[in-house]
Amino acid sequence: MALLIIASMAFSVFAVRLIDIQVVKGPDLASEALNQRLRTTELPATRGSILDTKGAPLAVTVEARDVTADQTLVTDPVAVGEALGPILGVEPSVLANRLTGTKRYMYIAKGLSPKIWKEIEALRLPGIFSEQTSRRIYPGDSLAANVVGFVGADGKGLGGLEYGMQDLLAGKAGTMTYERGAGGRVITTSDISGSEATQGSDIQLTLDRDIQLIAQNQIVKQVKAARADSGTVVVMDPRSGHILAMATAPTFDANSAAAADDAVRGNRALSDIYEPGSTSKVMTMAAIVDQGAANVGSAFTVPGQLKRGDKLFHDNVPHGTWYLTLAGILAKSSNIGTIIAAERIGGRKLHQYLKAFGIGEPTGINFPGESAGSVPAYRDWSPTSFPTIAFGQGLSVNSVQAASVFATIANDGLRVAPQLVQAVVGPDGSVTPAAAPKTTQVVKASTAKTIRAMLEGVVAEGGTAPLAAIPGYRVGGKTGTAQVIDPNCGCYNGEVIASFIGMAPADNPQLVVSVSLVNPRNGRYGGELAAPVFRRVMSYALQVRHIPPTGKTAPRLLLTAG
Repeated sequence: MALLIIASMAFSVFAVRLIDIQVVKGPDLASEALNQRLRTTELPATRGSILDTKGAPLAVTVEARDVTADQTLVTDPVAVGEALGPILGVEPSVLANRLTGTKRYMYIAKGLSPKIWKEIEALRLPGIFSEQTSRRIYPGDSLAANVVGFVGADGKGLGGLEYGMQDLLAGKAGTMTYERGAGGRVITTSDISGSEATQGSDIQLTLDRDIQLIAQNQIVKQVKAARADSGTVVVMDPRSGHILAMATAPTFDANSAAAADDAVRGNRALSDIYEPGSTSKVMTMAAIVDQGAANVGSAFTVPGQLKRGDKLFHDNVPHGTWYLTLAGILAKSSNIGTIIAAERIGGRKLHQYLKAFGIGEPTGINFPGESAGSVPAYRDWSPTSFPTIAFGQGLSVNSVQAASVFATIANDGLRVAPQLVQAVVGPDGSVTPAAAPKTTQVVKASTAKTIRAMLEGVVAEGGTAPLAAIPGYRVGGKTGTAQVIDPNCGCYNGEVIASFIGMAPADNPQLVVSVSLVNPRNGRYGGELAAPVFRRVMSYALQVRHIPPTGKTAPRLLLTAG
Protein backbone atom coordinates (compact mmCIF):
# COMPACT_ATOMS: atom_id res chain seq x y z
CA MET A 1 0.00 0.00 0.00
CA ALA A 2 2.77 2.34 0.95
CA LEU A 3 4.51 1.59 -2.31
CA LEU A 4 1.37 2.45 -4.23
CA ILE A 5 1.06 5.74 -2.36
CA ILE A 6 4.72 6.60 -3.07
CA ALA A 7 4.33 5.68 -6.75
CA SER A 8 1.16 7.69 -6.99
CA MET A 9 2.90 10.70 -5.47
CA ALA A 10 5.86 10.35 -7.80
CA PHE A 11 3.58 10.18 -10.83
CA SER A 12 1.71 13.23 -9.63
CA VAL A 13 4.98 15.19 -9.30
CA PHE A 14 6.04 14.02 -12.75
CA ALA A 15 2.67 14.99 -14.20
CA VAL A 16 2.83 18.41 -12.64
CA ARG A 17 6.37 18.86 -13.95
CA LEU A 18 5.30 17.72 -17.39
CA ILE A 19 2.36 20.10 -17.40
CA ASP A 20 4.71 22.89 -16.24
CA ILE A 21 7.12 22.16 -19.06
CA GLN A 22 4.57 21.59 -21.78
CA VAL A 23 1.89 24.10 -20.88
CA VAL A 24 3.31 26.77 -18.60
CA LYS A 25 6.93 27.03 -19.74
CA GLY A 26 6.59 25.31 -23.09
CA PRO A 27 6.28 28.42 -25.25
CA ASP A 28 9.21 30.09 -23.49
CA LEU A 29 11.44 27.05 -23.85
CA ALA A 30 10.48 26.63 -27.47
CA SER A 31 11.20 30.28 -28.08
CA GLU A 32 14.58 29.96 -26.37
CA ALA A 33 15.43 26.93 -28.48
CA LEU A 34 14.39 28.78 -31.62
CA ASN A 35 16.46 31.78 -30.65
CA GLN A 36 19.50 29.54 -30.31
CA ARG A 37 18.89 28.27 -33.84
CA LEU A 38 18.19 31.67 -35.38
CA ARG A 39 21.01 33.54 -37.01
CA THR A 40 20.92 37.09 -38.38
CA THR A 41 23.59 37.99 -40.88
CA GLU A 42 24.31 41.13 -42.84
CA LEU A 43 23.85 41.09 -46.59
CA PRO A 44 26.58 43.39 -47.87
CA ALA A 45 25.74 45.83 -50.61
CA THR A 46 27.68 45.47 -53.82
CA ARG A 47 30.03 48.42 -54.06
CA GLY A 48 29.70 50.49 -57.20
CA SER A 49 32.37 50.37 -59.87
CA ILE A 50 34.72 53.16 -60.89
CA LEU A 51 34.95 53.43 -64.68
CA ASP A 52 36.89 55.44 -67.20
CA THR A 53 35.23 57.74 -69.73
CA LYS A 54 34.54 54.82 -72.10
CA GLY A 55 33.23 52.50 -69.39
CA ALA A 56 36.43 50.50 -68.90
CA PRO A 57 36.68 49.31 -65.27
CA LEU A 58 39.24 50.90 -62.97
CA ALA A 59 37.77 49.44 -59.75
CA VAL A 60 35.18 46.66 -59.52
CA THR A 61 33.62 44.43 -56.89
CA VAL A 62 33.54 40.65 -57.26
CA GLU A 63 31.75 38.00 -55.22
CA ALA A 64 33.69 36.56 -52.32
CA ARG A 65 33.15 34.42 -49.22
CA ASP A 66 34.14 34.83 -45.58
CA VAL A 67 34.65 31.49 -43.82
CA THR A 68 33.36 31.33 -40.22
CA ALA A 69 33.31 28.68 -37.51
CA ASP A 70 31.14 27.66 -34.55
CA GLN A 71 33.69 26.11 -32.20
CA THR A 72 31.01 24.25 -30.24
CA LEU A 73 30.12 22.26 -33.36
CA VAL A 74 33.70 21.39 -34.36
CA THR A 75 34.14 17.89 -32.87
CA ASP A 76 37.70 17.31 -34.05
CA PRO A 77 39.64 20.62 -34.44
CA VAL A 78 42.84 18.82 -35.43
CA ALA A 79 41.20 16.93 -38.29
CA VAL A 80 39.34 20.02 -39.51
CA GLY A 81 42.57 22.04 -39.35
CA GLU A 82 44.38 19.42 -41.44
CA ALA A 83 41.56 19.49 -44.00
CA LEU A 84 41.44 23.28 -44.29
CA GLY A 85 45.18 24.01 -44.06
CA PRO A 86 46.19 23.15 -47.66
CA ILE A 87 43.20 25.03 -49.09
CA LEU A 88 43.69 28.21 -47.04
CA GLY A 89 47.49 28.11 -47.05
CA VAL A 90 47.56 28.14 -43.24
CA GLU A 91 49.37 25.75 -40.89
CA PRO A 92 46.88 23.08 -39.71
CA SER A 93 48.05 23.50 -36.11
CA VAL A 94 47.22 27.21 -36.24
CA LEU A 95 43.74 26.45 -37.54
CA ALA A 96 43.23 23.68 -34.95
CA ASN A 97 44.03 26.13 -32.19
CA ARG A 98 41.57 28.67 -33.57
CA LEU A 99 38.86 26.04 -33.88
CA THR A 100 39.16 24.93 -30.26
CA GLY A 101 36.91 26.60 -27.70
CA THR A 102 33.33 27.60 -27.01
CA LYS A 103 32.90 30.59 -29.32
CA ARG A 104 29.78 30.32 -31.43
CA TYR A 105 31.06 32.66 -34.14
CA MET A 106 34.51 33.56 -35.40
CA TYR A 107 36.22 34.29 -38.70
CA ILE A 108 38.59 31.72 -40.18
CA ALA A 109 39.31 33.43 -43.51
CA LYS A 110 38.04 36.47 -45.39
CA GLY A 111 37.57 37.40 -49.01
CA LEU A 112 37.93 33.94 -50.54
CA SER A 113 36.88 33.35 -54.12
CA PRO A 114 33.68 31.31 -54.65
CA LYS A 115 35.84 28.56 -56.19
CA ILE A 116 37.85 28.10 -53.01
CA TRP A 117 34.71 28.11 -50.89
CA LYS A 118 33.24 25.33 -53.04
CA GLU A 119 36.29 23.20 -52.25
CA ILE A 120 35.71 23.77 -48.54
CA GLU A 121 31.97 23.24 -48.76
CA ALA A 122 32.46 19.89 -50.49
CA LEU A 123 34.24 18.61 -47.37
CA ARG A 124 31.05 19.11 -45.32
CA LEU A 125 33.00 19.92 -42.17
CA PRO A 126 30.82 20.32 -39.03
CA GLY A 127 30.87 23.85 -37.63
CA ILE A 128 32.37 25.46 -40.75
CA PHE A 129 30.18 27.99 -42.57
CA SER A 130 30.48 30.86 -45.01
CA GLU A 131 29.03 34.30 -45.44
CA GLN A 132 28.54 35.99 -48.77
CA THR A 133 30.68 39.08 -49.11
CA SER A 134 32.64 40.85 -51.82
CA ARG A 135 36.17 41.78 -52.72
CA ARG A 136 37.43 44.96 -54.36
CA ILE A 137 39.81 44.50 -57.25
CA TYR A 138 41.65 46.93 -59.50
CA PRO A 139 42.11 45.42 -62.99
CA GLY A 140 44.93 47.77 -63.89
CA ASP A 141 46.85 47.25 -60.62
CA SER A 142 48.68 50.60 -60.39
CA LEU A 143 46.77 52.24 -63.26
CA ALA A 144 45.27 55.50 -61.96
CA ALA A 145 45.74 54.14 -58.43
CA ASN A 146 46.48 57.60 -57.03
CA VAL A 147 43.19 58.87 -58.44
CA VAL A 148 40.94 55.87 -57.82
CA GLY A 149 42.36 55.14 -54.36
CA PHE A 150 41.78 51.96 -52.38
CA VAL A 151 39.59 50.34 -49.72
CA GLY A 152 40.35 48.84 -46.32
CA ALA A 153 39.73 45.33 -45.04
CA ASP A 154 36.17 46.35 -44.18
CA GLY A 155 35.51 47.42 -47.76
CA LYS A 156 35.31 51.12 -46.95
CA GLY A 157 37.25 53.68 -48.97
CA LEU A 158 40.53 54.82 -47.43
CA GLY A 159 42.09 56.86 -50.22
CA GLY A 160 41.38 58.73 -53.43
CA LEU A 161 37.90 58.64 -54.92
CA GLU A 162 37.16 55.41 -53.05
CA TYR A 163 37.27 57.56 -49.93
CA GLY A 164 35.96 60.81 -51.36
CA MET A 165 32.88 59.20 -52.92
CA GLN A 166 32.31 56.54 -50.26
CA ASP A 167 28.63 57.34 -49.70
CA LEU A 168 27.73 56.96 -53.38
CA LEU A 169 29.85 53.87 -53.96
CA ALA A 170 28.94 51.97 -50.80
CA GLY A 171 25.22 51.39 -51.20
CA LYS A 172 23.17 50.09 -48.25
CA ALA A 173 23.56 46.71 -46.60
CA GLY A 174 20.57 44.36 -46.02
CA THR A 175 19.95 41.61 -43.43
CA MET A 176 18.83 37.97 -43.45
CA THR A 177 17.51 36.00 -40.45
CA TYR A 178 17.35 32.22 -40.85
CA GLU A 179 17.11 29.02 -38.76
CA ARG A 180 20.04 26.63 -38.41
CA GLY A 181 19.59 22.94 -37.84
CA ALA A 182 21.93 20.15 -36.78
CA GLY A 183 25.50 20.81 -37.84
CA GLY A 184 24.68 24.45 -38.32
CA ARG A 185 23.17 24.03 -41.78
CA VAL A 186 20.44 26.38 -42.97
CA ILE A 187 16.94 24.91 -42.59
CA THR A 188 15.65 25.75 -46.03
CA THR A 189 12.03 25.01 -45.09
CA SER A 190 12.05 27.56 -42.27
CA ASP A 191 10.98 31.15 -42.62
CA ILE A 192 13.72 33.46 -43.85
CA SER A 193 13.23 37.15 -43.25
CA GLY A 194 15.21 40.35 -43.68
CA SER A 195 15.77 43.24 -46.06
CA GLU A 196 17.48 43.35 -49.41
CA ALA A 197 20.76 45.20 -49.91
CA THR A 198 20.87 48.22 -52.22
CA GLN A 199 23.95 48.24 -54.41
CA GLY A 200 26.14 51.31 -54.71
CA SER A 201 26.29 53.68 -57.66
CA ASP A 202 28.91 53.47 -60.38
CA ILE A 203 31.19 56.47 -60.87
CA GLN A 204 32.24 57.25 -64.43
CA LEU A 205 35.35 59.40 -64.65
CA THR A 206 36.64 61.66 -67.38
CA LEU A 207 39.91 59.70 -67.42
CA ASP A 208 40.76 57.86 -70.63
CA ARG A 209 42.33 54.55 -69.64
CA ASP A 210 44.60 54.44 -72.69
CA ILE A 211 45.93 57.98 -72.25
CA GLN A 212 46.29 57.42 -68.52
CA LEU A 213 48.40 54.34 -69.19
CA ILE A 214 50.83 56.09 -71.52
CA ALA A 215 51.07 59.13 -69.21
CA GLN A 216 51.77 56.94 -66.22
CA ASN A 217 54.35 54.82 -67.98
CA GLN A 218 56.18 57.87 -69.30
CA ILE A 219 56.37 59.74 -66.01
CA VAL A 220 57.47 56.63 -64.10
CA LYS A 221 60.20 56.10 -66.69
CA GLN A 222 61.38 59.72 -66.63
CA VAL A 223 61.37 60.02 -62.84
CA LYS A 224 63.70 57.04 -62.75
CA ALA A 225 65.92 58.31 -65.58
CA ALA A 226 66.21 61.80 -64.07
CA ARG A 227 66.60 60.41 -60.54
CA ALA A 228 63.82 62.78 -59.49
CA ASP A 229 61.92 62.58 -56.21
CA SER A 230 58.57 62.47 -58.00
CA GLY A 231 56.68 63.60 -61.07
CA THR A 232 53.24 64.28 -62.49
CA VAL A 233 51.48 64.34 -65.85
CA VAL A 234 48.06 65.94 -66.37
CA VAL A 235 46.19 65.75 -69.68
CA MET A 236 43.17 68.01 -70.18
CA ASP A 237 40.54 68.74 -72.77
CA PRO A 238 40.49 72.57 -72.57
CA ARG A 239 36.97 72.90 -73.97
CA SER A 240 35.18 70.59 -71.55
CA GLY A 241 37.59 70.83 -68.63
CA HIS A 242 37.76 67.03 -68.60
CA ILE A 243 40.92 65.55 -67.14
CA LEU A 244 41.89 62.72 -69.46
CA ALA A 245 44.90 61.58 -67.45
CA MET A 246 46.32 62.36 -64.04
CA ALA A 247 49.46 60.34 -63.44
CA THR A 248 51.97 60.48 -60.59
CA ALA A 249 55.23 58.72 -59.87
CA PRO A 250 56.14 56.91 -57.75
CA THR A 251 52.83 55.07 -57.57
CA PHE A 252 51.50 51.83 -56.01
CA ASP A 253 49.45 48.73 -56.75
CA ALA A 254 45.94 49.40 -55.48
CA ASN A 255 45.42 45.64 -55.03
CA SER A 256 48.20 45.69 -52.42
CA ALA A 257 47.69 49.17 -51.00
CA ALA A 258 48.40 48.11 -47.41
CA ALA A 259 51.95 47.18 -48.40
CA ALA A 260 52.68 50.62 -49.90
CA ASP A 261 54.13 53.61 -48.06
CA ASP A 262 51.77 56.45 -47.21
CA ALA A 263 53.99 58.81 -49.24
CA VAL A 264 53.15 57.10 -52.55
CA ARG A 265 49.41 56.55 -52.00
CA GLY A 266 48.35 60.20 -52.28
CA ASN A 267 47.62 62.18 -55.43
CA ARG A 268 50.54 64.58 -55.90
CA ALA A 269 48.90 66.26 -58.88
CA LEU A 270 46.39 67.81 -56.48
CA SER A 271 47.97 67.61 -53.03
CA ASP A 272 51.48 68.93 -53.73
CA ILE A 273 51.91 72.64 -54.41
CA TYR A 274 54.95 74.42 -55.78
CA GLU A 275 56.07 77.76 -57.11
CA PRO A 276 55.42 77.43 -60.86
CA GLY A 277 58.36 79.50 -62.03
CA SER A 278 58.45 80.38 -65.70
CA THR A 279 55.26 78.56 -66.71
CA SER A 280 53.52 81.29 -64.70
CA LYS A 281 54.79 83.89 -67.17
CA VAL A 282 51.92 82.89 -69.46
CA MET A 283 49.50 84.56 -67.04
CA THR A 284 51.65 87.68 -66.83
CA MET A 285 51.94 87.96 -70.60
CA ALA A 286 48.21 87.39 -71.03
CA ALA A 287 47.46 90.18 -68.57
CA ILE A 288 49.84 92.56 -70.38
CA VAL A 289 48.36 91.84 -73.81
CA ASP A 290 44.78 91.84 -72.54
CA GLN A 291 45.28 95.30 -71.03
CA GLY A 292 46.71 96.61 -74.29
CA ALA A 293 50.00 97.47 -72.59
CA ALA A 294 52.09 95.69 -75.25
CA ASN A 295 51.78 93.38 -78.26
CA VAL A 296 53.95 90.57 -79.61
CA GLY A 297 56.25 92.96 -81.46
CA SER A 298 56.62 95.58 -78.72
CA ALA A 299 60.33 96.30 -78.13
CA PHE A 300 61.99 96.05 -74.72
CA THR A 301 65.51 96.72 -73.54
CA VAL A 302 66.50 93.94 -71.15
CA PRO A 303 69.64 94.59 -69.06
CA GLY A 304 71.74 91.81 -67.58
CA GLN A 305 70.50 92.57 -64.09
CA LEU A 306 67.73 94.62 -62.54
CA LYS A 307 67.32 96.02 -59.05
CA ARG A 308 63.87 96.27 -57.52
CA GLY A 309 63.38 96.97 -53.84
CA ASP A 310 66.42 95.57 -52.06
CA LYS A 311 66.95 92.70 -54.48
CA LEU A 312 69.01 92.31 -57.61
CA PHE A 313 67.33 90.15 -60.24
CA HIS A 314 69.10 88.08 -62.89
CA ASP A 315 68.13 85.82 -65.76
CA ASN A 316 68.86 82.13 -65.92
CA VAL A 317 71.95 82.77 -68.03
CA PRO A 318 74.32 85.75 -67.68
CA HIS A 319 74.02 88.21 -70.54
CA GLY A 320 74.65 91.78 -71.55
CA THR A 321 71.85 94.02 -72.74
CA TRP A 322 69.22 92.20 -74.81
CA TYR A 323 66.83 93.89 -77.21
CA LEU A 324 63.78 91.69 -77.30
CA THR A 325 60.19 91.81 -78.40
CA LEU A 326 57.48 90.69 -75.99
CA ALA A 327 57.44 87.38 -77.90
CA GLY A 328 61.21 87.16 -77.49
CA ILE A 329 60.96 87.71 -73.73
CA LEU A 330 58.65 84.70 -73.44
CA ALA A 331 60.64 82.55 -75.88
CA LYS A 332 63.87 83.16 -73.97
CA SER A 333 62.02 83.04 -70.62
CA SER A 334 63.66 86.23 -69.42
CA ASN A 335 62.78 87.08 -65.81
CA ILE A 336 64.08 90.61 -66.19
CA GLY A 337 62.16 91.19 -69.41
CA THR A 338 58.98 89.87 -67.80
CA ILE A 339 59.35 92.24 -64.85
CA ILE A 340 59.89 95.25 -67.11
CA ALA A 341 56.92 94.35 -69.32
CA ALA A 342 54.66 93.65 -66.31
CA GLU A 343 55.42 97.07 -64.85
CA ARG A 344 53.29 98.49 -67.64
CA ILE A 345 50.15 97.14 -65.91
CA GLY A 346 51.23 97.16 -62.24
CA GLY A 347 50.71 94.76 -59.38
CA ARG A 348 47.02 95.35 -58.70
CA LYS A 349 46.01 94.41 -62.24
CA LEU A 350 48.36 91.41 -62.27
CA HIS A 351 46.84 90.16 -59.02
CA GLN A 352 43.33 90.39 -60.48
CA TYR A 353 44.31 88.25 -63.46
CA LEU A 354 46.03 85.64 -61.31
CA LYS A 355 42.87 85.20 -59.26
CA ALA A 356 40.76 85.00 -62.43
CA PHE A 357 43.01 82.19 -63.66
CA GLY A 358 42.09 80.28 -60.49
CA ILE A 359 45.32 80.69 -58.53
CA GLY A 360 44.82 80.22 -54.80
CA GLU A 361 41.35 78.71 -55.29
CA PRO A 362 40.22 75.04 -55.14
CA THR A 363 39.97 73.43 -58.56
CA GLY A 364 36.38 72.38 -57.90
CA ILE A 365 37.21 68.68 -58.26
CA ASN A 366 36.65 68.17 -54.51
CA PHE A 367 39.37 65.55 -54.31
CA PRO A 368 40.43 64.43 -50.81
CA GLY A 369 43.63 66.13 -49.71
CA GLU A 370 43.65 68.75 -52.47
CA SER A 371 45.75 71.85 -51.79
CA ALA A 372 44.50 75.11 -53.27
CA GLY A 373 47.85 76.82 -53.62
CA SER A 374 48.17 80.51 -52.86
CA VAL A 375 48.81 84.02 -54.07
CA PRO A 376 49.32 86.75 -51.45
CA ALA A 377 46.62 89.37 -51.09
CA TYR A 378 47.72 92.47 -52.96
CA ARG A 379 47.69 94.57 -49.78
CA ASP A 380 50.41 92.27 -48.38
CA TRP A 381 52.82 92.65 -51.30
CA SER A 382 56.29 93.94 -50.45
CA PRO A 383 58.49 95.94 -52.85
CA THR A 384 59.91 92.63 -54.17
CA SER A 385 56.59 90.76 -54.36
CA PHE A 386 55.53 92.24 -57.69
CA PRO A 387 58.73 91.42 -59.62
CA THR A 388 59.01 87.88 -58.22
CA ILE A 389 55.33 87.06 -58.73
CA ALA A 390 55.52 88.41 -62.27
CA PHE A 391 57.95 85.64 -63.28
CA GLY A 392 56.49 82.84 -61.14
CA GLN A 393 57.87 83.00 -57.61
CA GLY A 394 55.97 83.96 -54.47
CA LEU A 395 52.80 82.12 -55.53
CA SER A 396 52.01 78.41 -55.56
CA VAL A 397 49.89 75.99 -57.59
CA ASN A 398 49.21 72.30 -57.90
CA SER A 399 49.72 70.47 -61.19
CA VAL A 400 46.05 70.55 -62.18
CA GLN A 401 45.86 74.31 -61.59
CA ALA A 402 48.97 74.80 -63.71
CA ALA A 403 47.44 72.77 -66.54
CA SER A 404 44.17 74.70 -66.21
CA VAL A 405 45.98 78.01 -66.86
CA PHE A 406 47.16 76.75 -70.24
CA ALA A 407 43.76 75.20 -70.93
CA THR A 408 42.27 78.66 -70.49
CA ILE A 409 44.61 80.09 -73.11
CA ALA A 410 43.88 77.12 -75.36
CA ASN A 411 40.12 77.72 -74.99
CA ASP A 412 40.13 81.33 -76.22
CA GLY A 413 40.53 82.76 -72.73
CA LEU A 414 37.50 80.95 -71.26
CA ARG A 415 38.42 79.09 -68.11
CA VAL A 416 36.43 75.87 -67.69
CA ALA A 417 36.86 74.44 -64.20
CA PRO A 418 38.62 71.05 -64.30
CA GLN A 419 36.38 67.99 -64.08
CA LEU A 420 37.25 64.45 -63.02
CA VAL A 421 33.79 62.90 -62.60
CA GLN A 422 31.72 62.61 -65.76
CA ALA A 423 28.58 60.93 -64.43
CA VAL A 424 27.02 58.85 -61.66
CA VAL A 425 25.17 55.69 -62.68
CA GLY A 426 22.55 54.71 -60.10
CA PRO A 427 21.65 51.13 -59.06
CA ASP A 428 18.65 51.31 -61.37
CA GLY A 429 20.84 52.25 -64.34
CA SER A 430 19.85 55.91 -64.36
CA VAL A 431 22.65 58.22 -65.45
CA THR A 432 23.16 61.57 -63.74
CA PRO A 433 25.73 63.69 -65.58
CA ALA A 434 28.07 65.82 -63.48
CA ALA A 435 26.98 69.41 -62.96
CA ALA A 436 28.16 71.81 -65.64
CA PRO A 437 31.57 73.23 -64.67
CA LYS A 438 32.00 76.85 -63.70
CA THR A 439 33.29 79.03 -66.53
CA THR A 440 35.10 82.39 -66.40
CA GLN A 441 36.18 84.59 -69.30
CA VAL A 442 39.66 85.46 -68.04
CA VAL A 443 41.06 87.21 -71.12
CA LYS A 444 39.66 88.13 -74.52
CA ALA A 445 39.72 85.52 -77.28
CA SER A 446 42.07 87.74 -79.28
CA THR A 447 44.47 87.87 -76.32
CA ALA A 448 44.47 84.09 -76.02
CA LYS A 449 45.19 83.77 -79.75
CA THR A 450 48.15 86.13 -79.40
CA ILE A 451 49.57 84.19 -76.44
CA ARG A 452 49.22 80.90 -78.32
CA ALA A 453 51.29 82.32 -81.16
CA MET A 454 53.92 83.44 -78.64
CA LEU A 455 53.95 79.95 -77.07
CA GLU A 456 54.81 78.44 -80.44
CA GLY A 457 58.00 80.49 -80.35
CA VAL A 458 59.06 78.62 -77.19
CA VAL A 459 59.00 75.31 -79.09
CA ALA A 460 60.54 76.73 -82.28
CA GLU A 461 64.21 77.22 -82.98
CA GLY A 462 65.61 79.80 -80.57
CA GLY A 463 63.12 78.89 -77.85
CA THR A 464 63.72 76.88 -74.69
CA ALA A 465 61.80 73.72 -75.66
CA PRO A 466 62.54 72.44 -79.17
CA LEU A 467 62.34 68.90 -77.70
CA ALA A 468 58.59 69.39 -77.31
CA ALA A 469 58.03 69.70 -81.05
CA ILE A 470 55.82 67.08 -82.73
CA PRO A 471 56.38 66.52 -86.47
CA GLY A 472 53.37 67.62 -88.50
CA TYR A 473 51.64 69.45 -85.63
CA ARG A 474 51.81 73.01 -84.40
CA VAL A 475 52.76 72.96 -80.74
CA GLY A 476 52.90 75.78 -78.21
CA GLY A 477 54.03 75.64 -74.61
CA LYS A 478 56.27 76.95 -71.88
CA THR A 479 59.16 75.57 -69.89
CA GLY A 480 59.69 76.07 -66.19
CA THR A 481 62.62 75.46 -63.89
CA ALA A 482 61.19 76.60 -60.57
CA GLN A 483 63.27 76.81 -57.43
CA VAL A 484 61.99 74.92 -54.39
CA ILE A 485 61.66 76.63 -51.04
CA ASP A 486 63.23 74.80 -48.12
CA PRO A 487 60.67 75.06 -45.27
CA ASN A 488 63.47 74.78 -42.70
CA CYS A 489 65.12 78.04 -43.73
CA GLY A 490 62.46 79.70 -45.87
CA CYS A 491 65.05 79.97 -48.61
CA TYR A 492 65.85 78.35 -51.95
CA ASN A 493 68.17 75.39 -51.43
CA GLY A 494 69.12 74.57 -55.02
CA GLU A 495 66.42 72.00 -55.67
CA VAL A 496 64.14 72.66 -58.63
CA ILE A 497 60.94 71.52 -60.29
CA ALA A 498 61.48 71.05 -64.02
CA SER A 499 58.28 71.43 -66.02
CA PHE A 500 56.76 71.90 -69.42
CA ILE A 501 53.11 72.65 -70.21
CA GLY A 502 51.86 72.82 -73.75
CA MET A 503 48.98 72.48 -76.18
CA ALA A 504 48.29 71.10 -79.65
CA PRO A 505 47.39 71.83 -82.35
CA ALA A 506 48.48 75.31 -81.30
CA ASP A 507 46.16 77.10 -83.73
CA ASN A 508 43.15 74.96 -82.75
CA PRO A 509 44.05 73.49 -79.35
CA GLN A 510 42.20 70.36 -78.31
CA LEU A 511 44.59 68.95 -75.74
CA VAL A 512 46.80 70.33 -72.97
CA VAL A 513 49.55 68.30 -71.34
CA SER A 514 51.42 69.33 -68.19
CA VAL A 515 54.60 67.58 -67.04
CA SER A 516 56.62 68.23 -63.90
CA LEU A 517 59.58 66.54 -62.23
CA VAL A 518 60.53 67.31 -58.63
CA ASN A 519 64.22 67.61 -57.72
CA PRO A 520 65.82 65.85 -60.70
CA ARG A 521 69.46 64.89 -60.23
CA ASN A 522 70.23 63.87 -63.82
CA GLY A 523 69.50 67.13 -65.62
CA ARG A 524 67.81 70.28 -64.37
CA TYR A 525 65.75 72.14 -66.96
CA GLY A 526 62.16 71.70 -68.06
CA GLY A 527 63.17 71.89 -71.72
CA GLU A 528 65.47 68.88 -71.44
CA LEU A 529 63.53 66.72 -68.95
CA ALA A 530 59.82 67.52 -69.12
CA ALA A 531 59.49 68.48 -72.81
CA PRO A 532 60.31 64.97 -74.13
CA VAL A 533 57.65 63.45 -71.86
CA PHE A 534 55.17 66.03 -73.15
CA ARG A 535 56.03 65.12 -76.75
CA ARG A 536 55.48 61.38 -76.21
CA VAL A 537 52.25 61.74 -74.23
CA MET A 538 50.80 64.41 -76.50
CA SER A 539 51.70 62.46 -79.66
CA TYR A 540 49.86 59.40 -78.38
CA ALA A 541 46.83 61.37 -77.16
CA LEU A 542 46.48 63.14 -80.52
CA GLN A 543 46.48 59.77 -82.29
CA VAL A 544 44.10 57.96 -79.94
CA ARG A 545 41.61 60.83 -80.10
CA HIS A 546 41.98 61.06 -83.89
CA ILE A 547 43.01 64.72 -83.91
CA PRO A 548 44.63 65.58 -87.25
CA PRO A 549 47.14 68.37 -87.90
CA THR A 550 45.58 71.62 -89.06
CA GLY A 551 47.94 71.87 -92.01
CA LYS A 552 48.50 75.56 -91.38
CA THR A 553 51.93 77.15 -91.11
CA ALA A 554 53.00 78.58 -87.78
CA PRO A 555 53.62 82.34 -87.76
CA ARG A 556 57.24 83.43 -87.41
CA LEU A 557 57.33 86.09 -84.74
CA LEU A 558 60.28 88.38 -84.34
CA LEU A 559 62.07 87.61 -81.08
CA THR A 560 64.60 90.43 -81.22
CA ALA A 561 63.96 94.15 -81.55
CA GLY A 562 65.97 96.74 -83.41
